[in-house]
Amino acid sequence: MGKLAFMMLLLGMTVVGGGAQNDREHRNSGEVRNNTTIPAANDPKISVSMSTVSASPSYVIGIDDMLHIAVWREPELTNTLPVRSDGMISLPLINDVQAAGLTPMQLAALLSQKLKKYVDTPNVTVVVTQTNSRRIYLVGEVLHTGPIALLHNMTVLEALVTAGFSEFANTKKIYILRMENGQAQKIPFNYKEVIKGKALSQNIRLQPGDMIIVP
Repeated sequence: MGKLAFMMLLLGMTVVGGGAQNDREHRNSGEVRNNTTIPAANDPKISVSMSTVSASPSYVIGIDDMLHIAVWREPELTNTLPVRSDGMISLPLINDVQAAGLTPMQLAALLSQKLKKYVDTPNVTVVVTQTNSRRIYLVGEVLHTGPIALLHNMTVLEALVTAGFSEFANTKKIYILRMENGQAQKIPFNYKEVIKGKALSQNIRLQPGDMIIVP
């Protein structure tokens, strides 16, 4: 009886150890809860791109924007490609096509028209996946310097909240540099006044190419 009890004890420890190992493997590869797999945080299949933004149909395509062009039932004509510095894109069969200055719907209609020579009733969809032509820039005492995507109706305050301040920032002396008709315009912004509900007229909507300087 003593030997039998000792063997039963060893068997129980083996089962418990195997369960612990399985728990560790689930934590590493993603857990299963209520028949739903929850991927691990370091799963290589999971990726997030902050720069990827789907634009509205009324968005005007610009240089460096990334477009996904899909032609129904024509996979060889479906592609994701950037708008070149000359405003053009290149597609099989129709070569160079002007994209900058058009909305996605206008470009889709233009591509459909050009493809009629080669495809019966072409059905084209254009989606702007990256709005790289609409950028603003943050310089100086901010936590995140450089270009950021200009969201729809983004204001100076919204951009600064996104960037954050360093401990040395002079938030009373912020200004925006904007090019208009070839001339640089300096627009002041007093962060401390704006967040108090004062000088709200300074919280302007940003335009592509605006540069926010935080001294």
